[in-house]
Amino acid sequence: MSYNQGRIGKEIWYIVMIYCFDLDGTLCEQKTLAYDQAQPYKDRINIVNSLYDEGHHIIIDTARGSGATKGKDWYDITKNQLDSWGLKYHELRTGVKFSADVYVDDKGRNAHDFFKRGDY
Repeated sequence: MSYNQGRIGKEIWYIVMIYCFDLDGTLCEQKTLAYDQAQPYKDRINIVNSLYDEGHHIIIDTARGSGATKGKDWYDITKNQLDSWGLKYHELRTGVKFSADVYVDDKGRNAHDFFKRGDY
């Protein structure tokens, strides 16, 4: 199990984690600013869906709409894209990134290592 657990007497308790995932380069392959053409990493999406099913809070946090694409609202396009990929999540944030208990990003904690190690 990926969540922290402990025991007090006969009771077992679990801590639900907040996972914050970057999108481009982490959960999908995207090589240009044509975000609507990004292709999902299905194996990684399956892992995120498992974390969701275990009861963890999943945030998808993308910089789409900032930087080179500042001023364009990518929310609806991105939401439709994630839904078509079958990605389970609680929150989608576009244009600004936030903090979380666990932050997985292609520029922060290495996404490749996170998914390869299986240490969720």
